[in-house]
Amino acid sequence: MSDMPALPALPALPALPFSTPRAAHTSALRRPPIRYAIRPLDPRAHRYEVICRVECPDPAGQRFALPAWIPGSYLIRDFARHIVAIRAESGGRPVRLSKLDKHTWQAAPLRAGQPLSVICEIHAWDLSVRGAHLDETHGFFNGASVFLRVIGQESTPCQVHLQAPAGPAFANWRVATALEPARGEAGAARRHGFGLYRAADYDELIDHPVEMGRFTLASFSACGIPHEIALTGRHDADLGRLTADLKKICEWQIRLFGEPAPMKRYIFLVTAVGEGYGGLEHRASSALLCARRDLPWPGMPGMNEHYRTFLGLCSHEYFHAWNVKRIKPAAFVPYDLDRENYTTQLWAFEGITSYYDDLALLRSGVIGIDDYLALLAQTLGNVQKTPGRLRQSVAESSFDAWSKFYRPDENTPNAVVSYYAKGALVALTLDLTLRRDTQGRISLDDVMRALWRHHGQTGIGLAEDGFQKIAEACAGLRLQRFFADYVYGTRELPLKTLLAHFGIRLDWQASRAPTLGVKTAREGNELRLATVFDGGAAQQAGLAAGDVLVAIDGLRVTPETLDACLLRRRPGDTIQVHAFRRDELMTFSVRLAPPAADTAKLTRSTAKAPRQRGWPL
Repeated sequence: MSDMPALPALPALPALPFSTPRAAHTSALRRPPIRYAIRPLDPRAHRYEVICRVECPDPAGQRFALPAWIPGSYLIRDFARHIVAIRAESGGRPVRLSKLDKHTWQAAPLRAGQPLSVICEIHAWDLSVRGAHLDETHGFFNGASVFLRVIGQESTPCQVHLQAPAGPAFANWRVATALEPARGEAGAARRHGFGLYRAADYDELIDHPVEMGRFTLASFSACGIPHEIALTGRHDADLGRLTADLKKICEWQIRLFGEPAPMKRYIFLVTAVGEGYGGLEHRASSALLCARRDLPWPGMPGMNEHYRTFLGLCSHEYFHAWNVKRIKPAAFVPYDLDRENYTTQLWAFEGITSYYDDLALLRSGVIGIDDYLALLAQTLGNVQKTPGRLRQSVAESSFDAWSKFYRPDENTPNAVVSYYAKGALVALTLDLTLRRDTQGRISLDDVMRALWRHHGQTGIGLAEDGFQKIAEACAGLRLQRFFADYVYGTRELPLKTLLAHFGIRLDWQASRAPTLGVKTAREGNELRLATVFDGGAAQQAGLAAGDVLVAIDGLRVTPETLDACLLRRRPGDTIQVHAFRRDELMTFSVRLAPPAADTAKLTRSTAKAPRQRGWPL
């Protein structure tokens, strides 16, 4: 990677704001820490017991709340619904606890100087990267799903006592977390041991997920920073290859933003299952869910699709250590954990991260350019197949994440565009535009470094128009039309022309068979219409999402026979479709449409090699 060129001076930055007034912040540091304890109460019943002890509660009646959502997953999760029982006590005596709303409680007034403890039992059976899970094989939790917030004392330092489940069957369990062991305290934990851990405040406490159990542990160093991988679940992973590949990816990302890295150490918490995929970023760790086939095995030749997908997931969540965990929208500074936090910028934080996740695999040398172009072509095709791209901008998709993107239904493809996938293509378009219009002097890399200096390292949230302003300052270009058309508008991205400038040819191809204009889902041996696309042949004939196809032209249709049936027809042919809607058999006359040219193919031009233009290498 070349050295960063000199950039135009950016506007002066305001003084760094504090989430609480300086005097209040100082007094918070003087308070005794809020002490938490969590133990697997009954792994068979999937129950944690969580204690929150406050040494200096509000004498008028201390309030507590459990977050309604977890940063990084923009949907109200209502974690409090998993609380099975909750009570309060002081000095061994019960204290009345009143529920104020779905996730907030208030304790009865106490005399000054009396400590207060709140004890919860929490049901933990959410095998995802967002919540809490517990059984006899392992325990996992995100702090947002188990630790009550002491309202008014969010800046107070915290301690948490991680306790092992009782019984000889759990004697060899250990802990994986980016939380720091407490120092100078009785019961302070050793690395990977149960005991006392510490956090500077509540936000830090809930930003370090915890895995406990009999996991496999591997480690590597990236730019001098210790990194670990904790693998839970049965697997036969080649840990040597996995650590070597992750080392390359992590080092490339650290050097992109500039050393030193923002974390003192980092840990990937990976749960391997039969079928699964997901990730959630944290400031010094990531929680990952993958299928066992996604992990490399000893002697595995080359790079298969499954392992490449897993590395892309790791790359994505690692990039978030800069982009969204530290470079944040102003709407997230500080997080309001009680309600939705609206911003139009998720396309920049998730979409740009989605652009760099696969690009980092290429630039770090883990995959080759043809593999990268295949991944990019897949993203292009996925977005092209979504009619919602013409209805909703990526800015609108970002704002509506709370109500639309994370709550998909049968009409979502018609009305919604992914700020991940379309956002990645907007990032690509911006990167190529900057490179072309500055003759290779400035790229999106430079914009990300400027964001890091002015927002990531200062903690100042990015205003809603801040990304555009920094991009313009870096490049010395006016980008108002670009953002109006492609970020706040739904104009088609000019990628065919831009890619050609960098020696990459984009062709759109169609399938051979005519189309019904539907997305199907298999249910046993039945074929259900999951989505009926706007303007398609099925919609025009009256078919609807949820209909179960029974027969075409009098012959039974199954998931295996539909494609073969359509291949024997031509665009413009009319077929008779029998389908069940609920329990009623209905007949539809469908005039088949020509197949859409929505499959992307990217090839390197022999006339202009990409290396000559500086992208994507």
